[in-house]
Amino acid sequence: MAIPKGHRFEVPFDVAFPKGLVLVGELAPDNEYQENPNKPARQKVDVVTGKRQWVGTVTDPDETKAKRASFQVTFLADVQPVPVTGEVLPGMRPVELDGLTVEPRVSGSGEFKYQGWLFRATGFKAAGSGAGKASAGKAVESKSPEQGKAA
Repeated sequence: MAIPKGHRFEVPFDVAFPKGLVLVGELAPDNEYQENPNKPARQKVDVVTGKRQWVGTVTDPDETKAKRASFQVTFLADVQPVPVTGEVLPGMRPVELDGLTVEPRVSGSGEFKYQGWLFRATGFKAAGSGAGKASAGKAVESKSPEQGKAA
């Protein structure tokens, strides 16, 4: 089975980020590169969905390697998505992503290449609405195999 280059895999938020994410700063339009700085900026449009692209920097508290803990997420929406949670520190707010997809990619350079991911989302949902709940339920189910034998 061949999976085409650029395929986007849908993934539940709590599976990808069991401890959640923290949005650092605000979202901004993902603008195309312009050689002439006097030209007006043009916002990128996703070739698959036709939606405008917005970018935001997030931090994953579950990541142990510092250089991989913070990364950008691309949001695909006609209008700029707005986080539904308040700030816990200035410029930082816990978030949950809605419509999360991942696309594998090669990161790094030279002999220091590694498997990376390009994350896309369609918006935000209330933090804590599902993060960790599904994975905690699975852990409880897997701890008691005797229940399955008794039934």
